[in-house]
Amino acid sequence: PGNIFIRRLPNGLPELVLIDHGLYVYMSDKFRHEYGVFWKALMTFDNKKIAEITQEWGIKAADLFASATLLRPYEGGEQQLQKEMLGALDDQKTASQRHYEMQQRMKQGIRDVLADEDKWPKELIFIGRNMRIVQGNNAYMGSPVNRIKMMGEWASRSLFEDRNLPLRQRMVNIWEHLVFKAVLFLSDVAFWFFRLKQLLGRGGGMEDEVEARLKTVAKEFGVELQHDVFEG
Repeated sequence: PGNIFIRRLPNGLPELVLIDHGLYVYMSDKFRHEYGVFWKALMTFDNKKIAEITQEWGIKAADLFASATLLRPYEGGEQQLQKEMLGALDDQKTASQRHYEMQQRMKQGIRDVLADEDKWPKELIFIGRNMRIVQGNNAYMGSPVNRIKMMGEWASRSLFEDRNLPLRQRMVNIWEHLVFKAVLFLSDVAFWFFRLKQLLGRGGGMEDEVEARLKTVAKEFGVELQHDVFEG
């Protein structure tokens, strides 16, 4: 069924076969390392490192890109775009004027994300769509896993498993990874809070809460998110 089936090999072992699995892209070691550092910085609110990575990728709107990566509002940055959006809410303007100004500023924010297309890693297009599908699948299944924690943990883990780094740097990354895992405990607390609410019938899972918050913020910016566009 679908794009997957299992067949028996001559030695009797099963083999998973992917059919028509579409486009895929190979990531360079440089980008793989930068993406791991970026995700770890997102989880630890390391805004300086986020700014360094996004600048390397030709992105100006670091906060907006961070939110797009997490698929939830990023609350650790300067919130410059959101402040500009709120500044457009002048009581002396009509509703249509405020809506127009917010849309224009949002469009400018998107332009800032694509500020330097020559430096913008094309891998991000594939990764972004993939992460949206993963989020949708997790939400559809009732948010059984803490998606954001898993991404952050594997990003941190990749930094000390990277054999291209000097041994000393890898040892430092091991220590930082242990500290990072302790920090991730807070993410677990949030995940199990929403999970308990879901089991008690008091609300949806963590992905449902994330989706609701993301739609609320997007609506404030004059953007309507269509979730089904990213399904499949």
